[in-house]
Amino acid sequence: MKSVIVIPARYGSTRFPGKSLARIQGRPMIQWVWEAASRSRLTEQIVIATDDDRIADTAAKFGADVVMTKKSHRSGTDRMAEVADKISAQLYVNVQGDEPLLSAPAVDDLIRSMMENPRIPIGTLAHRIESEAEWSSPEVVKVVCNRHRQALYFSRSPLPFQRAFDPKTRLLRHVGLYAFRAQSLATFVSLKPSALEIAENLEQLRALENGLVIQVIETKYRCLGVDTPADLARVEKALRQQARTSSPRKKRIRKT
Repeated sequence: MKSVIVIPARYGSTRFPGKSLARIQGRPMIQWVWEAASRSRLTEQIVIATDDDRIADTAAKFGADVVMTKKSHRSGTDRMAEVADKISAQLYVNVQGDEPLLSAPAVDDLIRSMMENPRIPIGTLAHRIESEAEWSSPEVVKVVCNRHRQALYFSRSPLPFQRAFDPKTRLLRHVGLYAFRAQSLATFVSLKPSALEIAENLEQLRALENGLVIQVIETKYRCLGVDTPADLARVEKALRQQARTSSPRKKRIRKT
């Protein structure tokens, strides 16, 4: 089964224009995402899909495959669907271009699940919620599932409702990575935005309202996306922590 990772990237972000080209330790953020995605062992091709020449030129310099797409697309999924019209595959994985600390093993877990379960039309990831602040924040998208790990609903509200936060309850935070089978992607982008999608500003609700199944794969990967310039500082701090953790400690020489 051929799988293609698509990284949609646009320049005109409302809260952070040009964030795809923002520098992190000297390299543009889109390069960090591409390099992380390149560590996937289960994909045959990685494509950056953009409508901006500045992003395309930057991506070409570090060796990425680039597909120029229309400026009129409303979402990254629409941009990915245009890539699917140009590059044939059975599975398309949408990796957001603002997650420089992307986990390649998490991407592979998603792809592997889709390979092992051919009836799944759409797959996504979620991880456990660990704090009340995370559970109550409207910036955090929650998901509840049925017994088959299929999404029942996504919401920015605390979900499911609890009179008091209980960390022992299986509360899940949605991670915005998606895998679409080719036909499911074509079906999804042909649908009009739905009422719940508009109310919650969550594109995935369009799939649920139209009867498309979304399989949720639980992961330990906790994304750290970049929505504002302030988020860059958090990413750089996380990278410094990773460097300290991974660097070998020097052995102390005992004096005699």
